[in-house]
Amino acid sequence: MIKKNTKEPKKFAKRGIKFKKDCAFCKNDLEIDYKNVELLSRYVSGRGKIVSRRISGNCAKHQRKVACEIKRARFMNLIPYVGK
Repeated sequence: MIKKNTKEPKKFAKRGIKFKKDCAFCKNDLEIDYKNVELLSRYVSGRGKIVSRRISGNCAKHQRKVACEIKRARFMNLIPYVGK
């Protein structure tokens, strides 16, 4: 009895194709400030969590600064701690 190869070819052979996102702060030379709620709200999810570097595309330096300023804006009650 001869066994045939029953495995089908994978549809998604290359999984997780990654591409480099550019940091918006390095690219446009933007200033990060806790008073700029419109800018900071782009980096907060609908549930109120800070968006990760992998999703936002920020470099490590600016992601730390964004996180610090979001926390500061939350403390000053400019941004809610939880989502809507």
